[in-house]
Amino acid sequence: MTESAHRLPDARCREIVASAYDAGRLPSIRAAVFHRGEVRWHCALGDGGRQYRIGSITKTFTAVAVLRLRDLGAVHLDDPVGAHLPDAPYGDHTIARLLAHASGMTAEPAGSWWERTPGRDWAQLVEANRTPLDVSAAGERYHYSNLAYGLLGELVSRLEGASWWTVVESSLLQPLGLAETTYLPGEGAAIGTSRDPRDGRLLREPAHDSGAMAPAGQLWSTVHDMARWADVLAVGHDAVLSATTLAQMRVARAADSSTQHRGAYGLGLRLRWRSESTLVGHTGSMPGFLAGLFVDPESRVGAVVLTNATTGLDPERLSSELIEASEPSLLESGPAPLDRAADRDVGAEELAGDWFVGNTRARLTPTQDGFVLTEDTARRFVREAADRYRGQNGYFAGEELRVVRRPDATISHLEVVTFVFTRTPYDPAAPIPGGLPEPL
Repeated sequence: MTESAHRLPDARCREIVASAYDAGRLPSIRAAVFHRGEVRWHCALGDGGRQYRIGSITKTFTAVAVLRLRDLGAVHLDDPVGAHLPDAPYGDHTIARLLAHASGMTAEPAGSWWERTPGRDWAQLVEANRTPLDVSAAGERYHYSNLAYGLLGELVSRLEGASWWTVVESSLLQPLGLAETTYLPGEGAAIGTSRDPRDGRLLREPAHDSGAMAPAGQLWSTVHDMARWADVLAVGHDAVLSATTLAQMRVARAADSSTQHRGAYGLGLRLRWRSESTLVGHTGSMPGFLAGLFVDPESRVGAVVLTNATTGLDPERLSSELIEASEPSLLESGPAPLDRAADRDVGAEELAGDWFVGNTRARLTPTQDGFVLTEDTARRFVREAADRYRGQNGYFAGEELRVVRRPDATISHLEVVTFVFTRTPYDPAAPIPGGLPEPL
């Protein structure tokens, strides 16, 4: 087991991973805790490899590729997929419902078990699924569909004029430096396995090129690449997708009535509820492999788990347990320190410190791209222009905060949707709604 020497999470993380490894009789496991995309602790147990198949975590890449097209104006989420893919089966279902597994379409493509057989091309996939099979009305409920992501991958390919993989590699992986995330396994990758339930023998599972179904579960990756990808899903990236669009992807769109107390599904993202925030990410399963990747977009603490086993692990639960065990120690120092060179022209340092809404204190802490304003909860703002910030979460999500200055350019107060923040409680020099309170 190896661990980072810098700000380790609680020792409970080691116990959690070792317990899962032993209980599941796993041949190997790789687990990591990360903060702001940087792995802060990881462990490796058993005989595996550096790279593992991530299964349906692949869907998060497909979803981001689709939302990029939406942001460019090439598609609308309410478009039926057939408007862009005239030859597609299930062409009357909307892009948004395909992304959220709310279309009502069948879970798997017709024909042989696609995860265990060589993949078909698009024309063969279309022919095999020409007769639609809907199991519920569109929008009625959450019903997971791998086939939906085969259609979405072809949508990306058709509109981008390149293969789905070429688009993912050039538009997502390369700008982010995710060189260890690949279409096929690299040298020394883990071998997928399952156990014979009769005698416990370890058996090798197949790993095929999934062809037209690749957008649903093809990719291979490492804990370090997954950590960086999860942070993009949490806060966006200028070269990939905006924080605003990622926030839209994290809104619950569909849920199963029997499991909605635990979470739901957004646009390509699994949402896992907890008392004070929502974890976002995805799980993955392919023959011989299980994977989980989740992050808290507020704290930017997350976890990734990878194993080369078909059963014996709940990756969503294990990821969640690692996050819960790690957050207290990783967040002791508060938000990342301000990069003064990056923010010098904006004067973010002027905003640091205590502010008051009436008599209620809030603490403002600068960040790389704006600031966090903390009262009872932390509210994140991102800079849009000089003295203009946009709320990213909570009550002020989407609202503009203005820095109001005096004639001499010093700061008078902050305003956001009628709320006035001042340096002192009820500053008489600021336009406090309702005037100053009178003592009892």
